[in-house]
Amino acid sequence: AAGSPVPVEARGKFLPLAYFPVDPAYAVPAAFREFPPAARQRVEIQTSTHEVRQMERVGVLEFTLQGQRLSLVALVEAGDSGDRLFVPFTDLTAGVETYRAGRYLDIARSATGVYVVDFNLAYNPYCYYNPTYDCPYPPRENRLMVAIKAGEKIQPSQSPRTDTPPR
Repeated sequence: AAGSPVPVEARGKFLPLAYFPVDPAYAVPAAFREFPPAARQRVEIQTSTHEVRQMERVGVLEFTLQGQRLSLVALVEAGDSGDRLFVPFTDLTAGVETYRAGRYLDIARSATGVYVVDFNLAYNPYCYYNPTYDCPYPPRENRLMVAIKAGEKIQPSQSPRTDTPPR
């Protein structure tokens, strides 16, 4: 399709997309601890094309998954009011069953303060399909030490790409 990040010549390799079976256990309620505007940190996030993306840390999503208390930093593009939270992450499936450089969640802002982190909606960044895309790597604090067997996977027939986020 027009506008697809998957180049025409690579469609046989990447399509159809591969997903873990949907599992409601991976959709968990979360508390969002939003930073006041004065406390938001501007951060430089390394990207897959060796560029630097200016982003802001706007808060932390705190939740329990598989009996463990976990948290993920939520980001927005620097200067963006951010009606959506950008939550890039890696987990113990990265480089084995999922894209080595991480996956993304986009979470709509909630007027009620009630959030759900639904890993079934985790997706591969466009640079997985096409190295010309500029994809931010997950910040160090978003590297989860659990296996998130939900959301998009890499193609089983494909050896994982060697893109590695900075340590």
